[in-house]
Parts: sequence; C-alpha cells; structure tokens
Amino acid sequence: MGKGQEADKRMSVLVFLWRHSAKVKAWFVLALACALVGIAASFLMPQVIRFTVDGILGGGDSAFAPEIQRWLAGQDSRTSLLYCALFVVGFALLSGFGNFSSRLAVATGTERFSKSLRDNLFRHVQYLPFKWHVATQTGEIIQRCTADLDAVRDFVANQLLEVVRTLLLITVALVLMFSMNVKLTLVALIFIPLIVLYSVIFYRLVGSRFLAADEAEGELTSVVQENLTGVRVVRAFGRERFELERFDKYNERFAGLWIKLGHILGPYWGIGDIATGMQILSVVVVGTLFAANGQITLGEFLVFVSYNQTLAWPIRSLGRTLSEMSKAGVSAKRIQEILDAEEEKPEPGALCPPLDTDIRFENVTFSYDNQPVLQDLTFTIPKGTTFGILGATGSGKSTITYLLNRLYDLPEGFGEIYYGDVEIRKIDRRYLRKGVGLVLQEPFLFSKTIEENIAITSERPQPAHIRHSAGVAAVDEAIRSFAHGYETVVGERGVTLSGGQKQRVAIARTLMQNAPVMVFDDSMSAVDLETDAKIRQALRREKGEATIVLISHRINTLMRADQILVLEEGKIAAMGCHEELIKKPGLYKRIYDMQNEAAHDETKERDEDRGT
Repeated sequence: MGKGQEADKRMSVLVFLWRHSAKVKAWFVLALACALVGIAASFLMPQVIRFTVDGILGGGDSAFAPEIQRWLAGQDSRTSLLYCALFVVGFALLSGFGNFSSRLAVATGTERFSKSLRDNLFRHVQYLPFKWHVATQTGEIIQRCTADLDAVRDFVANQLLEVVRTLLLITVALVLMFSMNVKLTLVALIFIPLIVLYSVIFYRLVGSRFLAADEAEGELTSVVQENLTGVRVVRAFGRERFELERFDKYNERFAGLWIKLGHILGPYWGIGDIATGMQILSVVVVGTLFAANGQITLGEFLVFVSYNQTLAWPIRSLGRTLSEMSKAGVSAKRIQEILDAEEEKPEPGALCPPLDTDIRFENVTFSYDNQPVLQDLTFTIPKGTTFGILGATGSGKSTITYLLNRLYDLPEGFGEIYYGDVEIRKIDRRYLRKGVGLVLQEPFLFSKTIEENIAITSERPQPAHIRHSAGVAAVDEAIRSFAHGYETVVGERGVTLSGGQKQRVAIARTLMQNAPVMVFDDSMSAVDLETDAKIRQALRREKGEATIVLISHRINTLMRADQILVLEEGKIAAMGCHEELIKKPGLYKRIYDMQNEAAHDETKERDEDRGT
C-alpha cells in the first residue's frame, strides 16, 4: 500500500469529531466565542502599552486610539498613566475571563462528547454479530474503547481549541504587524515557512509510527487479558515463566516502538527550538536597528516584539498539535472501524412463529472461512423429544447449536433450517434466541451473586422459581452449603466455583428462561455420572413439552435420548436410538465399547484397592 493510499485510509480526527459531536456542538461554539473575546483582549493590551510609551511617556502622537489620546490631552501625566494602567488591567481581566470561560465550555463539551461516544460504542458492540466477536480479540476491543477513546478525548480537551486559537492568533497578529511595519513583518516571516514545512513532514512521519505503537498496545492488552482470565490454567500447569517471557516479548516491542518515536520527537523539538529562537532573535535585532534609525517608534517596537512572540510560539507548537492530531487520528480510525462494523439489525417483516415444533435441517452445508464444517445434513428433531448429537472434536456439533439460534446465519443456497413450516432466516433473531436456551461447555458467569446469575434470563424472577431451577440443575444443595448461600458472589467469570458447579448454575439459568427449545452443548462434562443422570431425569420430568438437544462425548448422557445423531467430519455417519446404534459397527459403537471398558477397569481397580 502506497503512502497516498495510507493517507486516504487514515481517519481524519476532525471529520470523526464532526460526525460524532452533534449533541455537543453548541458547547464548542460557545468555547470559540469566548476564545475570540480572550484573543481580542490579549491583542489590545500591547496596543495600550504602545499608546502609553509613544503618546504619554514619549510625548508624541500615537497611531492607536487618537480619540482617547485627545481625551487624555487635558489630563496630567500621572492621571493618564493611571487610566492606561486601568485599561491594561481591564483587558487582562477580560482576556482571563474569555480564556477561563472557553476552557470551561471545552471541558463540559469534551466530557459530554466522551460519554456519548462511550455509550454509542458499548451499545454498538452489544449488537455486533457473534462472528465479529469471535474474530476480534477482547483485549483489542477493550483497548480501542478505552485507550483510543482517551486519546481522542485528550485531543479534544487540550488540542482542538488550540488549533482554532493558533489560526486566529496567527491571522490577527499578521494583520496588525503588517499594519505597523511591512519590512519587519517580512523578517518575522522568514523562518515561518521552514517551521510549518518541518512540522508537516514530522506529522506525516509519526502518523504510521503512532498506528504501530497503538496496535502494539492492543496486542499487549490482549496478552494481559488472556493471562488474567486464564490464571488457573497458568498456575495449574506451571506456565508462569512462559507467560512472563511472552509478556516480556510484547512489552519489549511496545516499548521499542515508543523509544523509536522518542528518537524522532527529540530532534524535532530541538531543531524547532533553534528555528523559533532564530526567528525571535532576528525580529529583535532588526527591530532594534529600525527603532534606532527612527523607522519605528519605541512603542511600536515593543508591541511588535509582543506580537511576534504571540506569532512564534503558536507556530512552534504546531508540531505538537499535529503530533497529537496524528495520534488522535489513528485512534479515531480504530474506533470508527468498530462503529463501521455492521450490526445485527431488526429485519423488516421478521416472523415470530411458535418454536415448540419439529426442527428440520435440509441439505445444510456450512463453512468457516472456506473450511467446510457441515456437509449436506438432512435430519429432523421431533417436537418435545430429546435429541442427542455425538461426534469427534471438530465434527460440527457446536456449529449446529450456533445455527439453531442464528448466532451464525446460514448463507443462501447452503440449505434450509425450519421451525415447523417457517424457514429460520425469516424468524426474528431476538425472538429466536429467547426461545432457544443454550448452555455451553464453558459457561460464562458474571461477577455477581449466584442468585443474580441464575435470574439473569428471566424478566420477573421469583426466589422460589430460582431455587426450583437450581434444584432441577442439582446445584441447590451445593449453593445452600456456601456461607452466604444464594448471595455468594461467584467472582469474575465464576472463578470461585468448580467447573461442575459453574455448569449446573448455567443450566439453572437456562431453565429460568423457560424456552421451548433447550440445547446443552457438552454442558455436563464437568459433573459426575450420578449428577448427570439426576439432571437428565429432572429435565425430562420438568420439561416434558420442551425439545431438548444434548451434545456430549458421554454415551451415558446420550443413551436415554429418543434419537441420536452421529457426526463424522461434518457428515451424518449414523442415526437412531441407543439400542440400534450399539448393534451397528461405527463411531458410536467404538466409543460405547471404550467407555464401557474404561468404566469396567475403573471398577476393577477400585475393588482391588478395597481388597488390599
């Protein structure tokens, strides 16, 4: 990709701000108006000094405010000086008030802008497709929604108004300087093009490096996030040294990129200081010669030096402003990439049919990034039955669950899935997901109480209903044994519970949903066989009308199902009830024999241990 294409791709922070500041533009307009008042007052103060030096102390005529000079002509020198001092104090107060009010308006507008942007980001992320979340690292999302947003916020708070103020200061200063002395103004302008050109080159140079540093920070954040969420695995396998080395690698890269940026920033500020100092020195030297030769008055010289300072330092800070704009532009682009990701939008005319019907897969084929997972599946899950699915890892079992509630949409031309007579693509997503309860093998629990975690799927949870669902999930007794019972806070991601307890709490949560279709994706893998059997018996007793889909590697979990689908490499290898499948050679029979043999060996070892 060429530099021109990179420039086109880079998100302009000003365009980004204009697009997302609709609700706060009034605050920035107010800030600009107050800044104009402060700038006007700050430019009038040197003119009062000019008037004082040339008109009062020098005893001559001043080109500034001749009406005021005539009015003061009848006053004694002391009174005239007092009035001039009062004017200076008044303009200083007005300048201070303008700057204070401008800063206050910017601060208010910035915080409201930041809040609005955070709200929009969080709301947008909630409605992004499951596919997008799978493809995007959590640490990267967090980094964009925090550090990148803060970079944009800092630019708005500290640099945006400075951009406008700098342009106004330069314009007004040049107009006044040219009106006083054209030659001296041209001297002042000799170094300005050099400083501006240097700043623009610097801006282009650091833009790509800020992007690389920002992406490195996202990778570093992802490493930390993964380590903290997987701390039990790290400790269990003694992977602390490996994780430290991994973190050090990413941290070294991140630090190295910022060191390289520092190598660019250091010379820039040094050369910029030299150029600015030379510009100021040139004006002072030439201005002194002009004043000595009578080409300008002493008051004009003092005012000119003051305006030159006003002109030089905003231009000097142009590089800093452009640098911050470059960094904010990179961050704005990264934020906008999230906001540009297409949401799952409500579909016009989407249907909400009954879901307590037969579910039919007809010639369903599905791939992840051109990697086939399911191939030409055709089967029916009868209403109100328990349907089992068995298959090796990667055979497509979980993909079936994702298709059942449209976490992934089945592409056109790759088969159909029907609830009754209604094709799944015509069913409203939110309605479908409320009607299809899903329990995953690795359930996620929020850092809340157990009661809140179970009740989260119900709009009007009742304590009795929560405890009943926990009883069906065979976790009520375990919860009551905790010191705080149902008020026990489970910790981040449920870390304070065992794997089996987390799975059973997740099952209770799904039961609270009271969905007509319930899918258990290997969600009883962490519970013992006895508890597994209790849960399945309670499910059949409590949810007799519901359609239950059981995915498991355990034959004992699936053997009571009304029908069992066996998958091999995304294709249907066999289908039937337990009694039928164990009579046929194939995957089901092999797994059944292996698990029976393992159970027999375990029983034999236990009996031998008791005998000794």
